[in-house]
Amino acid sequence: MKSVYLLRHAKASASDRSQEDHARPLNTRGRHAADRIGEVLAAREELPDLVLCSSARRTQETLARVQRQLGSEPPVEIEPGLYLASCETLLERIRELPDDVERVLLVGHNPGIGELAERLAREGPRGLRESLGEKFPTGALAIVRLSGPRWSDARLGGRLEAFVCPRELEA
Repeated sequence: MKSVYLLRHAKASASDRSQEDHARPLNTRGRHAADRIGEVLAAREELPDLVLCSSARRTQETLARVQRQLGSEPPVEIEPGLYLASCETLLERIRELPDDVERVLLVGHNPGIGELAERLAREGPRGLRESLGEKFPTGALAIVRLSGPRWSDARLGGRLEAFVCPRELEA
């Protein structure tokens, strides 16, 4: 079965008129959150085989901090088309994956990433699904196991295996 790891970029600096949205970096809170989510991923026995990441600075910085915790670096594809992509665009991109990839980490933005997580996660623990439906905050990670053996068959209706928000990881 295929698994999708959906990660919203961590908290970025506030936008200002001198800086375009695409270039906003992580703030201190975001850097800390990305490190913590990386630790959560590193503790899993199943790490991603491939990473698809938006070309925005904040998504790439989130990914870099997560990867430092993983101890392995799967192939990464930085894709401008994932910047602020809709749920439908993200789902189509997942359907294009080669079938030798079992687990993909998708690093993106709301509302697309949160909507995709909610729509994919039709099964799984009720409490997790309710939390996911309430809000997909910055730095949050959802892991959804799909039912089919091929990415091209990816449909909305997988099993939510995990939903982790950085605020839950605060020491």
